Amino acid sequence: MSKIIHNRRQFLTASALGMGAATLTLGSTGLVGRAHAAAPLATTQAPYFYRFMHGDAQVTMVSDGPLPLGSPAGNFLGVEEDVINGMLTDNFLPTDNVVLEQNIPIVNINGNLILFDTGMGTIDMFGPTTGRLLKSMDEAGIAPEDIDYIVCTHGHIDHIGGIVGASGPYFPNAELYISQADFDYWTDENKLSGGLGPFVQAARDNLMPVRERISFFKDEEEFLPGITAMATPGHTVGHTIFMIESGGSPLCFIGDLTHHQILLVERPRIEFAYDTDPKQSADSRVRALDMLAANRIPCMAFHFPWPGIGHFVKMGDGFRFLPSPMQLG
Repeated sequence: MSKIIHNRRQFLTASALGMGAATLTLGSTGLVGRAHAAAPLATTQAPYFYRFMHGDAQVTMVSDGPLPLGSPAGNFLGVEEDVINGMLTDNFLPTDNVVLEQNIPIVNINGNLILFDTGMGTIDMFGPTTGRLLKSMDEAGIAPEDIDYIVCTHGHIDHIGGIVGASGPYFPNAELYISQADFDYWTDENKLSGGLGPFVQAARDNLMPVRERISFFKDEEEFLPGITAMATPGHTVGHTIFMIESGGSPLCFIGDLTHHQILLVERPRIEFAYDTDPKQSADSRVRALDMLAANRIPCMAFHFPWPGIGHFVKMGDGFRFLPSPMQLG
């Protein structure tokens, strides 16, 4: 055995010397320099859309851009800051700034092209990275005038902010759906002078100009072919998730049922600062996640890492989110 080891060492030593000699030779001809030739750094990313089939329906996920919330301590409440920071650190996430995505499904189903939520529009409350919806749609080859329906999970600024622009509605042919509870709450001009003022103003700016196109759905109503509403109040008074059924298979768009793939999934009773009723929101979250996990229903999440598609599974007193691999073939 010692002889074999000795021979191997001789071989490795000789190989290393040979490689060194080759390097010196290459260097004398200038080839090493060419290997390190300067190349310009790319400054663009891939287009911000992802398309897949669900039954007979085609889903195109587009993005309104990342939405930075800032410090987790001011946004995720009811638990010690060390616990939050530990959960983020354990999952290789920064503890100084929570960045959410804005994943917006456009579903081609039963002859209708349906846009779920609309992002921030031109409102820069969360910085310059939001407001990308129309650009993402253009990258995906979808024109705003082709949208038949806009379906809103709720009336918060990052879900209704992209309906109307300075020159009028962005989607000239679209009918809109939202819960009446949220419409009434967020367009109430009596709330303009309070802490909710910016949110109410955004809702009024985006919903009132298209009021004649707005219809209201009811809980458990199939209000469009293949689209059923499921009330999950608490984040807002009328927050709603939607079951999309095609080919006998359900797919759920959960909106803001949970904002974070770790914090509000593994510990779903953590409260979120933007909830209208944090306790009710947590109850709705646990109830809906239990149902989605038990029935193994694939989900699309508005604020999860791009493109926000996957499954929830039960884990102790909470859940885990398992992202689905993208199908690019």
